Amino acid sequence: MTGPSTPQGGGGIASGGEGSPGRREGCVAHDRGSQEAGRSAAPDRHGSRPSAPGGTGRWLPWRAATEEALYGAQGFYRRPEGPAGHFRTSVHASALYAGAVARLLCRVDEALGRPRELGFVDMGAGRGELGAGVLAALPADVAARTRAYAVEIADRPAGLDDRVEWRAEPPERVRGLLFANEWLDNVPVDVVEVDAAGTARLVLVRADGRERLGEPVGGEAAAWLERWWPTAGEEGLRAEIGLPRDRAWAAAVAGVERGLAVAVDYAHRADARPPFGTLTGFREGRQTAPVPDGSRDITAHVALDACALPGARLLTQRDALRALGVTAGRPPLSLAATDPTAYVRALAAAGEAAELTAPGGLGDFGWLIQPVGIPHPLGDGDTENATEYGTEDATEDGTEDATEHGTEHGTEHDETCDGKQGGQYDGKRDGA
Repeated sequence: MTGPSTPQGGGGIASGGEGSPGRREGCVAHDRGSQEAGRSAAPDRHGSRPSAPGGTGRWLPWRAATEEALYGAQGFYRRPEGPAGHFRTSVHASALYAGAVARLLCRVDEALGRPRELGFVDMGAGRGELGAGVLAALPADVAARTRAYAVEIADRPAGLDDRVEWRAEPPERVRGLLFANEWLDNVPVDVVEVDAAGTARLVLVRADGRERLGEPVGGEAAAWLERWWPTAGEEGLRAEIGLPRDRAWAAAVAGVERGLAVAVDYAHRADARPPFGTLTGFREGRQTAPVPDGSRDITAHVALDACALPGARLLTQRDALRALGVTAGRPPLSLAATDPTAYVRALAAAGEAAELTAPGGLGDFGWLIQPVGIPHPLGDGDTENATEYGTEDATEDGTEDATEHGTEHGTEHDETCDGKQGGQYDGKRDGA
């Protein structure tokens, strides 16, 4: 992470790296969009939440409190055990995930005309597992041209592939793929709640989790709420102001000179915002109250539709991974008779694919796909349920001229990527 001002998670750039909602192992409730997920406790008649006797500390807006709790000197993402002691993400569920990202990188490589240097940026890289897995899954000729960056605030872990460059800040002028797996959900946001008069007010919190209502929301934050998450003036309704995430994503995309930027996270859209928000915590593999004391991850779902820039596409992880060749189909029983070992491997892979694409679980993640000067690498017909954003602007940002460099990413080069599913690597966030 680059520090509290531009969190990077996984922590890394604000945890995106990979720490977020329902990906946590051991969580019974994967739907953080449920009505009570964002509430630390029922409010008392004064508008604040109860806490343990003797609660002390400064009253801070949730955004400031979360930044300190996650990325401060004693923050969660600086703890010695790392996020691995608390949860896992798609990256850790299966090497199939890194293999799919490697195939996506191959498509970007084709769209760029196979440049001499191909960039791969893992935002909020955690312990660098995704970058290492992608390099292991790439064909040798592509891997030889790939420069992989892991963007993370924590120190470089021992034993990480030497080809992965460890950075606290993302590189500039990247030509390739920037991939933010569960990064944006850990970019801290302010929480608001509607008071008895129908006014949306900032929710203030202490380090022990006690809350009270603060000042009315105004300025750009109020404008964002009105546009993206109107609360209708009903007492008790809550929302999370996603403006810092919109800006963080725009800054990340700005670092891509040409290629693709992808954000993957638990998300919601404007027509289905959760009425009480999604703020929650995770510790030791279990969902907990979001207490900003540095002992747990604090996260909230992302309004990816608000983050989207012109020309973006938003779809589910299920659809994205299927478009990249990850399917949960069972291998034919005849294979068990001719090659039992291959059958067992194929059956295991099918089970892992099922987890990655499962409805109600990892398959419901949102993928925000943002081309920069190239066509959509998943093609026009791969995703039935994709939502386009600002497609009328697609040719104005250079997308059209990418065809001059061979953007038909067809199957030939993709098939070489399909031949490898990625190497083995230690799980980064295996929940206890």
